[in-house]
Amino acid sequence: MPRFPARRTWLAAALAGALGFTSQLGHAQTTPLKFQLDWRFEGPAALFLLPVAKGYFKEAKLDVSVDAGNGSGGAVTRVASGSYDIGFADMAALMEFHANNPDAPNKPVAVMMVYNNTPAAVLAMKKSGITTVAALSGKKLGAPVFDAGRRGFAIFAKANGLGPVTWTSMDPPLRETMLMRGDVDAITGFSFTSLLNLEARGVKAEDVIVFPYADHGVKLYGNAIIASPKLIKEKPELIKAFLLAFTRGAKEVMANPDAAIAFVKERDGIINEALEKRRLRLAIDAVIASPDARSEGFGQVLAPRLALMASQISDAYGTKTRVNADAVWNGSFLPGKAELNILPAKR
Repeated sequence: MPRFPARRTWLAAALAGALGFTSQLGHAQTTPLKFQLDWRFEGPAALFLLPVAKGYFKEAKLDVSVDAGNGSGGAVTRVASGSYDIGFADMAALMEFHANNPDAPNKPVAVMMVYNNTPAAVLAMKKSGITTVAALSGKKLGAPVFDAGRRGFAIFAKANGLGPVTWTSMDPPLRETMLMRGDVDAITGFSFTSLLNLEARGVKAEDVIVFPYADHGVKLYGNAIIASPKLIKEKPELIKAFLLAFTRGAKEVMANPDAAIAFVKERDGIINEALEKRRLRLAIDAVIASPDARSEGFGQVLAPRLALMASQISDAYGTKTRVNADAVWNGSFLPGKAELNILPAKR
């Protein structure tokens, strides 16, 4: 009697083994990368969550995990510590880390500019009588001590010829509430964060006046993708692959920001979708597809502007050493000009 069943069993086992080997090989070819956001899962996080959800990183042989953050300073130090390979952080925070830790062995480096302009702004209630930047002189301003707008306010004040102001410190959740109550005359914060936080507390947008730093003589760069020197040295091809996949996803996000919020909702089910759609659109218009970004090109920086920012941050932050602009930026991993042409048409 022919032993076909036994033969089929052997073939099935061989096929299963081959499939298992192929699966293991495919898994081995996918490199894990830990990515640290600068903040919570809010609208702008869609820039990173969409390419994860749609498999664009997987297609690039990357297994990217995205974690929420608690500030740019934290994102910089976590990449510096090696606990994260890559992250998203304010360029000023990166510069400060470099200048205050000149002997640190693993100082992160910015490899792609995402927020061409800082989102930092001064916000005041119109009922306060503050209708011009000049009116801020002598006023009481509030912000957490680590707020980027507060840290860089000296640059804003110098650019606008302001006199002294006094500061009140608070935890981030109290900032907008204290402004509403009149405990402070104005606050600093990211424009698309503080404005929407005020609206969420019942304030009408038309009752708030916003002075974006970028519109008032302060051309600081904002958030950039940063990478560890170890990754840059040992696996530069991974950075190139990450940036190309991210750019592909960012283009989709900017083309249809409302739809992209679904991927933020997947990571934080309690977000206010309508609010986060507005936050993302505001971020795109104000700092990602800004006039400066259109002039310089998405993802890139201008050397003279970066050098000026390095000097301004050194002075405003009182760093231990002067910021070296050449040490904080490496644009050699950026996709080509055609791939970086992703900004939406002007509205």
